[in-house]
Amino acid sequence: MSAVSVQKGAAGSFGWVRSAETARVLGTLVLTLGVIAWAGGDLFRQDLALLGATYALLALGMYLPFNLAGALSLAYSAYVAIGGYAVGLVATKTGWPLPVAYLLGAIASAVLAVALGFATRRLSGFYLAAVTLLFGMAFQSFLLDAKDLTGGALGIGSIRPLTFFGTELDRRTFIALTLLVVWITAVAVDRIRRSPFGVALQSSRDVPAAVEAAGIGVPALRLTVLGAGAAIASVGGGLFTTANQTIGPDTFTLHLVMLAIFMPLLGGQGSAWGAVLGAVLVVELTFNLQIFERSGSLIFGVAVLAVLLIAPRGILGYAGQGARLLRGLLTRTGGTR
Repeated sequence: MSAVSVQKGAAGSFGWVRSAETARVLGTLVLTLGVIAWAGGDLFRQDLALLGATYALLALGMYLPFNLAGALSLAYSAYVAIGGYAVGLVATKTGWPLPVAYLLGAIASAVLAVALGFATRRLSGFYLAAVTLLFGMAFQSFLLDAKDLTGGALGIGSIRPLTFFGTELDRRTFIALTLLVVWITAVAVDRIRRSPFGVALQSSRDVPAAVEAAGIGVPALRLTVLGAGAAIASVGGGLFTTANQTIGPDTFTLHLVMLAIFMPLLGGQGSAWGAVLGAVLVVELTFNLQIFERSGSLIFGVAVLAVLLIAPRGILGYAGQGARLLRGLLTRTGGTR
């Protein structure tokens, strides 16, 4: 085989990867616009879309440190709540625009996640999960006790809506904006996964000694993604609170974090879009399928167990494998003609 043919083959493979990436980005954008059109002016569908978007941002926030770096933190109920309370406090205590609240909530959550990650840097696995779970429980107690700041058990209500150049956004437009934020975040997280930084993250999860030997500090990598993941989750909490115009200690519970852990497992850990698909399936199984009524969580648990046993790569993982098999079949068929 000549060098020219090798270069042509490499260029062809690279071009196919670029085409697949472009198709994935455009395809997910079309799906997002389809969900926006589906929600429309129906209040129930808008609630489902908002809940799915909040779950998706939480799952994307956990995807970075957990699925890529192997650092399981269960303190995400605190980070989501910080985003929500930042919106509540800014909306009711100041005259600042609400986007400032999203920024402040994301910064506060990131700083807290980095501080907690630094304090628990020597822990891993079950011990790290247990300590961060206790932190999430303690933070919920703090929200109840700090009545002057958080409103205690009553929380904060009468939160003003988001405005754009002095014009108040209606609920339909705000839901569309929230879904577009999810799409942009998923595209960004998926690109991080495939970047050299993402490769280093995944290597730090699988072979941390080799990454350290290459001169890359594994603790610094994990602290970085812990902060980034907390900031993403915080934005989800802020958007959810803005749409509902109220926030309380029971708005974001530990139950939500437990669901978020399994969203990428259900959708597929090989891509950030697996977290989004998992969030959609969770909302569908636990809220929209009325045939299951109160057994939605049980159905979700059974679905996760079935996926782990039958398709451990998740739904998107096996969809991608099917697409590669089909492409190989089409290539061979074309080559024999």
